Amino acid sequence: MTPFISSRIVILTTTLLCTLCASAGANEYEVAQNAKRFMMKGKQVEKMVIAVGDTVRFKNEDRFFHNIFSLSEIQSFDLGSFRKGDSRTVTFDTAGVAELECAIHPEMSLTVDVK
Repeated sequence: MTPFISSRIVILTTTLLCTLCASAGANEYEVAQNAKRFMMKGKQVEKMVIAVGDTVRFKNEDRFFHNIFSLSEIQSFDLGSFRKGDSRTVTFDTAGVAELECAIHPEMSLTVDVK
C-alpha cells in the first residue's frame, strides 16, 4: 500500500470515528402536542435547553392535526401536518435559539435553546 493511500485511510477512519462519537452522545427528547400545548413528561413546556446534535421527537396526542415549524436562523423546518399518534423528529445541529410554532394553532409556541 502506498503512503498516499494509507494516509487517506487514516483520515477517513478518523473522520468516521469522530462522527460516530459525536452522535453517540446525542440525546433524544419527546415533546407531545396535547390540548394545543407543547408537553414534556405530562407538563406544559415553553422553553427547553438541549445540546448540539440532540433530536426532538414531536408526537401528536391530540385528536386533530398539528404542523410544527420554525423559521429561526439556526434551524428552519416545516414538519407538515400530522395526525394523532404520528410523530416527526428534528435534529438540532447548530447552537443558538430556535422559535417553534404550530401553523394550525398559533397559540402554541416553544423556544429551543441549543447549547
